[in-house]
Amino acid sequence: MAKVFYNLFLLLYSAGIRIAALLKNDKAKKRLHGIKQPLPTFSEKTIWMHCASLGEFEQGRPLLEKIRKIHPSYKIVLSFFSSSGYEMRKNFSGADIVVYLPEDSKRNAEEFLNSINPAIVFWVKYEYWYYFLKTINKRKIPLYLVSAMFRPDQPFFKWYGGLYREMLKFFTLIFVQTQESKELISSFTDKVIVAGDTRLDRVLELPLAAADFPILEEFTHNQQTLIAGSTWVEDDAVLAHYVNQNPDKKFIIAPHEIFPANLQNMLRYYHSAEFYSALKGPPKSNVIILDTIGMLNKIYRYATVVYIGGGFNDSGIHNLAEAAVYNKPVVFGPVYEKFPEATALILNGGAASIRNAPELEKELNKLFNDDTNLKHASFKAGEYIKTHAGATDIIMNNIELRQIN
Repeated sequence: MAKVFYNLFLLLYSAGIRIAALLKNDKAKKRLHGIKQPLPTFSEKTIWMHCASLGEFEQGRPLLEKIRKIHPSYKIVLSFFSSSGYEMRKNFSGADIVVYLPEDSKRNAEEFLNSINPAIVFWVKYEYWYYFLKTINKRKIPLYLVSAMFRPDQPFFKWYGGLYREMLKFFTLIFVQTQESKELISSFTDKVIVAGDTRLDRVLELPLAAADFPILEEFTHNQQTLIAGSTWVEDDAVLAHYVNQNPDKKFIIAPHEIFPANLQNMLRYYHSAEFYSALKGPPKSNVIILDTIGMLNKIYRYATVVYIGGGFNDSGIHNLAEAAVYNKPVVFGPVYEKFPEATALILNGGAASIRNAPELEKELNKLFNDDTNLKHASFKAGEYIKTHAGATDIIMNNIELRQIN
């Protein structure tokens, strides 16, 4: 019965994305176009990593880069489900080919595997597609789930979750981020290792490869600065009061979406803001809206304090490790329970969660107005990242990287 409902879901999804494409939904159109493109055929064995979107890619990236460094001759295939992930990383040099994952079906799974010819497969964090996983398992290809997280509210732990529990058994080995995750699935499988979050290994490299942005460096020099990363409209509504009431401080606001309508809407919140792309010299305002892609994780070093967006959405906060690695205290909204690093940083004093504008003002004042508190929070943020890195090496030491070529 579970498989019947799963197949019904696949049919409804397929119909839905086609309708969305007809209605000119850009993401749906790009995905439909992408899955129609012919795949190259690899005669030699490959390594295949699948990521749902950009966040999962950042978790899988340290593993791909480690494999590429140790085994430069191996061919690597990187797949995405979402168009946003694919569009951002379609030219990733660490893979030989970047593709969309086709819709889940027995036929598509067989054809995809025949084409890319994987000797080993990595699935990052989540997104479980039954026919792909079953086909990989049936072919006896080593299949690893990395940086996985499990919570009691997921389908695995519901009465109707039999199909999901079956999918867990397809994996050769599951690397989870926390001991709690291991304990949750211990009754379904014993093939589990607590490795931690591979994303922390990736962010350790950021301070070593920092680029210079002269305008921003001059803008923030010797100034108390708040950088707000990956904000949504709910974040902007909370941030706006503090930003507009503190002209003595500097602010850099980086929205999660930079399409024109959203950028113009941000000016309703940040009254005197200027767009970074329009700057030819020092800005006249104390507020810059970062309307470019690819800079954010490099400019956190200019911050005094960092606000991480997404904490007012069901999906939760964005990547706070990219800021914490620079020894920056982080503040975010109330939806963070899916992210163990957020809870840990709150407990050790490197982060704070807020529910509204008054709470945000209170937390920021504690940091900006008390140098001792700021230094303590900054140290604790950086310390957490440095002491919890190493997941990539744990995974590398426990996988079967056979002689592929």
